[in-house]
Amino acid sequence: MSFHEKIETNVGLLIVLTVLTVSVGGLVEIVPLFFQKSTTQPLNELVKPYDPLRLAGRDIYVREGCYNCHSQMIRPFRAETERYGHYSVAGEFVYDHPFQWGSKRTGPDLARVGGRYSDQWHRVHLLNPRDVVPESNMPAYKWLDRPLKDAAVIGDKMKALRVVGVPYTDTEIADAPKALEGKTELDAVVAYLQGLGLALKQVR
Repeated sequence: MSFHEKIETNVGLLIVLTVLTVSVGGLVEIVPLFFQKSTTQPLNELVKPYDPLRLAGRDIYVREGCYNCHSQMIRPFRAETERYGHYSVAGEFVYDHPFQWGSKRTGPDLARVGGRYSDQWHRVHLLNPRDVVPESNMPAYKWLDRPLKDAAVIGDKMKALRVVGVPYTDTEIADAPKALEGKTELDAVVAYLQGLGLALKQVR
């Protein structure tokens, strides 16, 4: 019996060798990324940690499952870059924990949506998408127009992010609750969206 036959007829051996192969392949592909500047350092001086309002908005974006329909990863293909802008690079997302790249696009990619529309457009779109995009199948998020409740915990979130490498200062953490005073969830989500992709916008 050949070695190949032994592997195919022995389930235990096949499992062990499969796990070993995948593990070695994963290590070879993933480990070097931890030592590459392009994946561990901010792309440029425009890539900064989220301010308290944008951080709260990002949490709401995740809570509402926006990533289920919107990716934040433009592939390096002409069809994508012509529609959305410069392709996404890892250095833009060093402060995202976790990043929102995704691959599902029921709606358009949002990687470079920052500054593309006005704050008012985003507000109307979130409250009733069909008021600005008649053919949209996006649900309305009318409940976002309510006071933001993150003020009491935003400092703790920033401290947790500091543990994983986001360079928040003690002063920024202490002042964070004040930055959310009088803000709504809608304000936070709009602030988050308006900051997406500004570090590497393609001039058109």
